[in-house]
Amino acid sequence: MKMRWWIFAFLFAFTFVAYPQRLAVSVAAERMMPELGLSQGQIGWLETAFLISYTALQIPGGILGQRLGPRLMLTLCGGIAVAATLAVPLLPFVFGGASLIAGLLAAQLVLGAMQAPVFPLVAGGLERWFPSRQWALTQGLTSCGIGLGSAAAPAVIASLMVLVGWRDALVLVALPVASLVAFWWWQGRDTPYQHPLVAPDELADLDYAEPATGTVTWARAAMLLTNRNLLGLTLSYLLMNVVFYLITLWSFLYLVQARHFSLLEGGLAASLPPLAGALGAALGGFGGSHCTARFGARRGLRIVPLITLPASGVLLLSVQAESAAWALAGLALSFGLLEMNEAPFWAASMEIGREDAASAGAVLNTGGNLGGIIATPVVAYLSGLGNWSLPFMLGAGCAVASAALWLVVAPVPVRQAERVHGNR
Repeated sequence: MKMRWWIFAFLFAFTFVAYPQRLAVSVAAERMMPELGLSQGQIGWLETAFLISYTALQIPGGILGQRLGPRLMLTLCGGIAVAATLAVPLLPFVFGGASLIAGLLAAQLVLGAMQAPVFPLVAGGLERWFPSRQWALTQGLTSCGIGLGSAAAPAVIASLMVLVGWRDALVLVALPVASLVAFWWWQGRDTPYQHPLVAPDELADLDYAEPATGTVTWARAAMLLTNRNLLGLTLSYLLMNVVFYLITLWSFLYLVQARHFSLLEGGLAASLPPLAGALGAALGGFGGSHCTARFGARRGLRIVPLITLPASGVLLLSVQAESAAWALAGLALSFGLLEMNEAPFWAASMEIGREDAASAGAVLNTGGNLGGIIATPVVAYLSGLGNWSLPFMLGAGCAVASAALWLVVAPVPVRQAERVHGNR
């Protein structure tokens, strides 16, 4: 097997473990709230704290990560993220009241900051290690890792909470990440040219002939930040991620509070949408790769979003169904269709950024997580009032609007777009 697929396995693992870390508080909230005296609104602000630092540091983290390289940056961020995850169960032994809330907010802010560069660095790593014809495929498969991690988190953490309590459950979530970070530092490399086990035929299969410097200038960053295609793509991703965060962060509490599932039933049921999302992400990767090969990136990457995003929005309205089983099925299918779009979005950002794929991915993911910042306090407020219908209706509208923006997005390299614009 070619060495790039071993590197892919590491990058896949980083996407997988990211979501159990970030979902730990939302799943543990059912036990944390009564034990620590927290309200549902305060849990919402803990989630929002993560999203604020995660979103604010996407672009700085992506640029810094492109300069330092994925090997060093993922090692540093992964190690500090482990410490931030462990802080949540340990802080209640030291602090209480307002001091505890401040400490939990700080832990979530640090966790968000350390996870901010992860997905841009994954995009940059895939751009360096894989030929462009495989970008949509590999992005779809790494997004499948997100879905599998999201699916595992509610079921595993809820089961561990029943067995050992929520504190020990969160400790056990952090330990595999520490092992991954150590192995990555040992085996990971920034480019194929740096790895001693990469054969010449694997290097010849790439889209570039010289080792990447990893340097990104402020002028190149400014070109990305002002590129209308990347900005349109980012706005579309923002709207899509309103739906993503609605389902990812709130499915468990929706099923427990609105559909009256037990703790274990809710944990198992809440794993179904992410499992559907994992399958959808993989299918979106294959579909995006096939459409790109047949129609080119400019036309081919539009096909999946224009079909699946509106369909996802319509299915989101199934939460109004009287039957809890039908509501859960509609929620899972909606999320599966939604996640088919991760590969087209990220492959389009890689097409636009090319050698600056990590920085372009950081811009894209900044918009995506602004969607989470917008959605999270709104859903926390409305669900705290017992209104679960309106958040899903708003999500359906966002999915349709996200699809419409793809009609004006052209995923072409930023330098090519600038040259064309300059010749007009």
